[in-house]
Amino acid sequence: MDQSEVTITRHGSEHAGEYHAHVPGAQAIGRLTWVRRDDASGEVRVADHTLVPPAIGGRGVAARLVEALVADARAQGFRIDPTCSYVEALFRRHPDWADLRA
Repeated sequence: MDQSEVTITRHGSEHAGEYHAHVPGAQAIGRLTWVRRDDASGEVRVADHTLVPPAIGGRGVAARLVEALVADARAQGFRIDPTCSYVEALFRRHPDWADLRA
């Protein structure tokens, strides 16, 4: 499967939400959950869980979820607190995301 086949949708409110990853032909949905926290410098989204069911695992789905969050942070001006261990690991691998870390 090509990662470009993964479709990301956004769900939630201004206070909390989820990114959902949809894979063609699969019922399972990958999820990245976040909650909003504001600090002196503005909005922070705390990325608290990344969940990819085994049925769609091993296809780069979790990375696509995090990439969508990062793209939204750049476009919307919020920062990210990567409390989820997977999101934290991707932040370590992408020093170009350092400016988005809360």
